[in-house]
Formats: sequence, C-alpha cells, structure tokens
Amino acid sequence: MEIIGYLAAILIGISLGLIGGGGSILTVPVLVFLFAIEPEQATSYSLFIVGTTSLIGAFNNYKNDCVSFRTVKLFGLSSVITVFITRKFIIPLIPKIIFIINGWAVKESFVTMILFALLMLLSSFSMIRGKERITSANENESTFYSLFFYGVGIGIVTGLLGAGGGFLLIPTLVVIVGLPMKKAIGTSLLIIALNSLIGFSGDIGHFIIDWKLLLTLTSIAVAGIFIGGWLGKRISGGKLRTGFGWFVLAMAIYVVIKEMALK
Repeated sequence: MEIIGYLAAILIGISLGLIGGGGSILTVPVLVFLFAIEPEQATSYSLFIVGTTSLIGAFNNYKNDCVSFRTVKLFGLSSVITVFITRKFIIPLIPKIIFIINGWAVKESFVTMILFALLMLLSSFSMIRGKERITSANENESTFYSLFFYGVGIGIVTGLLGAGGGFLLIPTLVVIVGLPMKKAIGTSLLIIALNSLIGFSGDIGHFIIDWKLLLTLTSIAVAGIFIGGWLGKRISGGKLRTGFGWFVLAMAIYVVIKEMALK
C-alpha cells in the first residue's frame, strides 16, 4: 500500500503544478489510508507536504512574473493568521469524542474524514465543470473586505483539514480579484505555501513527527510539481483538470464508504 502512496504523492505535485490546487485534497486520504496515519496528524503532515511543494511551484511562477504580491499581502494576511490560530489553539481543544448518539461515539477522526470527503466532493465538482472563469475586472478593483473574509474562510478550511484550499482560491482570484489564470495559479501557490507552512509551525510540539517519511513524500510531491509544469505546456489543462476531478470524486466516495464501513 505504501508504494501506491508514493505514487499518489506524485499526483499531488502534478495537480499543484497544473492548476494551482487540487493535489492537496489527496494528501490526507493518502496518509490515512495508505500510510495508516491518524487523521489529526495526517492534516499536519499534509500542511508541510503541500506547503513545501507549493512554495517551490510559486518560485517557478515568480520567475515568469506570474505572482501578484499585492494580492498575497491583502488576501494572505487574514488567511495565514486564521490558519495559525486554528492549528495552535483550536485544534488541541477539539475532544477525541465529539458526541455520542444512541451509544455510538462520534470521534474526531470520523468527523475530520467526513468533512474532508465533502471538501473533496466540492473540489471535484469545481474541476469537472472545467469552466475557466474569465473576467475583465481589474486587479485594483478588488476590495480589502472581500479579500479579508475570503482569506479567513480559506484559513479555517486549511487549518481544520490540512488542505490548501486551492480549488477555492483560484475562482476567487480570477473572479473577485480579476487576475489572469496563469497569475492566479502562481499567486494561489504562494498563498497556499504561506498558509500551510505557518499552519504546520503551529503544530510543532503537538505530534511526534516521522521526518523520514514526511521528507520522502515531500520530495516526491516536489518532483510532481515540475512534471505538472512540464505537462501544462504540452497538454490541455482543461482536460487534465476534468480527469483529475473525476479521480478526486472517486476518492471522496471511497473515503465515505470506508469511514461508514468502520462504523
């Protein structure tokens, strides 16, 4: 199963390189089901893997002038602070057993994976539709308050579930901010990197980290982001995004069935 997990790590990077998001949605299920890591710790590992991979992808986009630092400052500040607060102070307060229904203990791990499955469903529908959102809006027309509240929302998602929120970021950056698609991808990667790595820093001291496994998976995902960038120049991004969306949908259904079967 671990061999399949290492192969899946490549897909994480490929998706991030192609569409600036989506790959992180696979990280937690891969860690939980293929490497037998507890969901709470898996969200922490996911932050490091996705953050490091996205940072390298963002640097490549920066060299091509495809990162809007103004948007990163306005959007990223609220999301970064929200992620850190969520990981450092809120996550440790969540009880292992959320509540009990008719003798059935609803555990934190179960709630985490079901919420993650719902997030995967939303992500898959977004990618399957495959509509590139085009807008004539100017980047300067975006408002501080819109970016602030979107940043807080994405920060909560990233903090609770360890997902970078790229599938939420890309539409926001294109529609609300008015960035061209390529610049939105580069900007998304930098925001995801900041959110994820700072979120991971809030976890330090909460878990015993298997650095060998974590760095191995991160290295594989980093290789994937270069493959994704290479593929993006040769294959229709729309087709690849749609195909990946169907794959994420299948994974979401699998997560739900697996979790319900364990009950």
